[in-house]
Amino acid sequence: MTTTSTPPGLARFNVLEEHAALAGLHEACASTVWARRLLAGRPYATLDDLCAASDAAMADLGTEDLQEAMAGHPPIGRPRPGDPTSTREQAGMAGAAAELRAEMLELNLAYQERFGHVFLICATGRTGEQMRDAVKERIGNSPEQEREIVRTELGKINRIRLARLVEEDA
Repeated sequence: MTTTSTPPGLARFNVLEEHAALAGLHEACASTVWARRLLAGRPYATLDDLCAASDAAMADLGTEDLQEAMAGHPPIGRPRPGDPTSTREQAGMAGAAAELRAEMLELNLAYQERFGHVFLICATGRTGEQMRDAVKERIGNSPEQEREIVRTELGKINRIRLARLVEEDA
């Protein structure tokens, strides 16, 4: 019989005091409902268990909670100054030409005017051109279609951020 132990970073997360765990979760996703649900599910045996709980919580978010989650993300091409997470995630725009940056700014504004929130995409590993093409493609979606795409993209972002959260040293 093989026994698997909980990875050290996840074990630390499982026993963090509530306020510290909530702070870490809030950095992964700005939705209070999502964070509280993940907190209530502790302890998690594996990262997969934590990610499955994240996916389930994301699927259940109502419109206002989804808006709260989206509000935690800066526009593509404009990571928050001093925020290593948004800078790292948007690295594909870091070396983009001035023309592409200007085009993304215009597209971000048009998208925000149409949908009432920032264009949200899991930018990790994507080039500036890929992000531009995605916003161009998605701007024609209905608000309902876009809300579900955003929910999926948030889920991908949350998984990446949760992995970092539980893999970081104490």
